[in-house]
Amino acid sequence: MIVKNVEKKEKNSVFITVEIEREKFEEAINSAYKKSRGKISVPGFRKGKAPLKIIENIYGASVFYEDAIDIVAPEAYVFAVEQEKLETVGRPSLSNMEIGDDRTVTLVFSTSLYPEVSLKKYKGLEAEETDADVTEEDVRHEIEVARNRNSRLVSVSDRPAMISDTVIIDFEGFLNGVPFEGGKAEKYSLKLGSCSFVPGFEEQVSGMSVGEEKDITVTFPENYTPELSGKEVVFKVKLHEIKETVFPELDDEFAKDVSEYDTFEEYKKSVIDSLKGRKEEESKTAFRGAVLEKLVENLEADIPEVMIDDQLEKMISDYSIRMESQGFSLENYLKMLGMSQEDFLKNSRPGAENQVKITLALKKIAELENIAPTEEEIEGEYKKLAENYKVDVERVKRAVSPEQMKSDLAMMKAEELVISSAVAVKPEKKGEGKSDEAKPEAPEKKRSIKAVEKVKEAVEKKTAAKKTSKKSEDKKDSE
Repeated sequence: MIVKNVEKKEKNSVFITVEIEREKFEEAINSAYKKSRGKISVPGFRKGKAPLKIIENIYGASVFYEDAIDIVAPEAYVFAVEQEKLETVGRPSLSNMEIGDDRTVTLVFSTSLYPEVSLKKYKGLEAEETDADVTEEDVRHEIEVARNRNSRLVSVSDRPAMISDTVIIDFEGFLNGVPFEGGKAEKYSLKLGSCSFVPGFEEQVSGMSVGEEKDITVTFPENYTPELSGKEVVFKVKLHEIKETVFPELDDEFAKDVSEYDTFEEYKKSVIDSLKGRKEEESKTAFRGAVLEKLVENLEADIPEVMIDDQLEKMISDYSIRMESQGFSLENYLKMLGMSQEDFLKNSRPGAENQVKITLALKKIAELENIAPTEEEIEGEYKKLAENYKVDVERVKRAVSPEQMKSDLAMMKAEELVISSAVAVKPEKKGEGKSDEAKPEAPEKKRSIKAVEKVKEAVEKKTAAKKTSKKSEDKKDSE
């Protein structure tokens, strides 16, 4: 075999032309013949016993060409890549082939090359570090969350319903005087101010008294179901019960109920300590992300599209597995969000591109700094993964090759080098420093690398809403 030409194109795509000699191709033809002859019937011969030449005379000389190409092409590609010392990425494709009368073969493969990478700077990068201070407002909010969790509902009958109350109502909706499907419920528990009903409904229930009946007119939003979209309807409502939320006093008894502490002051101090630890972790995570954004800004590389495609495929696969572990499929998630798969992929792509850039940068740093993990470090990481996933070490080794583990650890070390040498700066206050017009545009990652996580967050909100609705139904049934 001979490599006739290597032609590089834009975005690090490349065309590799390989010539395969007649003898090599005929070996492949013979292999294809042996593999397929049992399927070919030839008069005068038992099935599978007809000679190659007889089959070629009957069906044509090219009868086994396609199968022979399938046999010889992978070997030709590997030969060319090794001889030319090419570092390829993605899957190659056969873009052209020619078979001469003398049975010499010319194959043209198209693939992509690992890009040339350069970094203008990777040490001493400046990035904003968010404040990790805990304010009184933070503490109040955290305690109020615990207070809300420990609140209780108490029936009241000496006043009308008001926003923040929970009311037990019957209702039935009418469109042009005719009841519509899904518009009726009895002894329904509704938290006024929760915005869980059609806009305007809860506000009109507010002010009703126990036993009162009232007609409430509302207009459905334009983005509602087609049957009711933008339509004005009348709900006949009867209020059975008003329940106000009673919150516990913020005292020592409250502290004992919600924590392991005996006094409110001890509990409050624990809240402060917990918030401080959480904010410090959030600050570190945000700083790390900001530093990596700066690193990407200093990257210069002509990245093949296939690298981004592969990363996007991996991200979607990982996310789909996480969702399936929660009992959902990606398809159902997208339906719940009203998002098409095309939009989901489009929104996720910038994040995949950013991750490719980070990987390229870290690999380059590992190369420049001669970072190579020791055998002890590699074994230690295998053991750590085995402990985390509660599986045997050998199983982890089968899943992650030593080469992959070595590469991953080298990148981890490179990332730590970048982070440890970075310089933290405080965010500019409004009115100070550059004007908004002079500020550089935020990196793409900031806007969209978390597209997948945004989907997850939105779905989790919908799931939580379903659980809340179920609890309301349970309350209704028990009452």
